[in-house]
Order: sequence, then C-alpha cells, then structure tokens
Amino acid sequence: MQLMDLIFYFFAVLIVISAGVVVFSKNIVYSAFALLFTFFGVAAIYVLLTADFLAVTQLLIYVGGILVLMLFGVMLTHKLISVDIKAKPLKLLPASIITAMIAGTLIGIFSTTQWKTEVNFDANQLRTTTDIIGKSFMTTYLLPFEVASVVLLVALVGAALLARREKTKNKV
Repeated sequence: MQLMDLIFYFFAVLIVISAGVVVFSKNIVYSAFALLFTFFGVAAIYVLLTADFLAVTQLLIYVGGILVLMLFGVMLTHKLISVDIKAKPLKLLPASIITAMIAGTLIGIFSTTQWKTEVNFDANQLRTTTDIIGKSFMTTYLLPFEVASVVLLVALVGAALLARREKTKNKV
C-alpha cells in the first residue's frame, strides 16, 4: 500500500465518520462543526484527484461562506432551537427497506464497474484545472458564460427591486 492510498483512506474515513456525526448528533452545534470536517475531507479528496479548482471552490464557498453562516446562525439561535426527534417504528421499516435497496444497488455498481486503479502522470502533462476552465470560458464557452452573467445580473437587480417594494409597502 502506497502513501497516497493511506492518505485517501484517511480522508475517506474522516468524511464518513464526520458525516455520520452530522446526521446522528442530537446537538446541532456538534453537527455543524462535524460538517466542517466533512467539507475539508471532500476538499482533500479533490486535491488528491488533481482537481485544484474544485478543492479551492469547496473551501471558499462551502467552508468559507455557507458553513460559517450556518455556524453563526446556529450559535446565535441555539437557545431558541429545541427539536425532539424520535424515530417512529412505522416509518422506520420503509426507510430501512429503501436504505437496504440503495445500498445493494451501490454495492452492485461498485463491484461490477471496471475501475481504473493506476494512473501514470507525466510531470509535463499535469496542468492546473483553473487554466483549462479559464481558457474554456474565454474561448469555447464565451457566449454561455456571458449570457449566464447577464441573467445573474438581471436576477440581482430584480431581487433588489422586489426587496425595495416590500420595504416601501410595509411603511405605508
């Protein structure tokens, strides 16, 4: 077993355990902090796959934005949140059956797929994914990229107008 295999298995176990804590923890603050480790583990797997753009995006968007926002929201409203979750036996049986079916399907797919297990990288062949994505946006996908930016700009202006109208209606 090589070092890269050990690193992959470490991060895979970290992701599975922290995702389990997210799902099964009764304390919402512990769940939010476990989600942090899940996001970091996924970013590390992206780095191992030489998908540097996805890894940085994972860190900036999910860890830097969404998770920090969730943590602030949870920590500021922690006293107001009281959820008592108890599994009902009638709903547990169908959920167990569906989970077993999905797990069986995934195990069947994993066992029958011809996985590529060894990759030989040439040092000159490796390029960053940001270079490839940037060149694609500015050449092949320039028109869809610009259309998406105009649509997002229109949505932003529309949201600002709607928020302003609601604010003025509430004052009257």
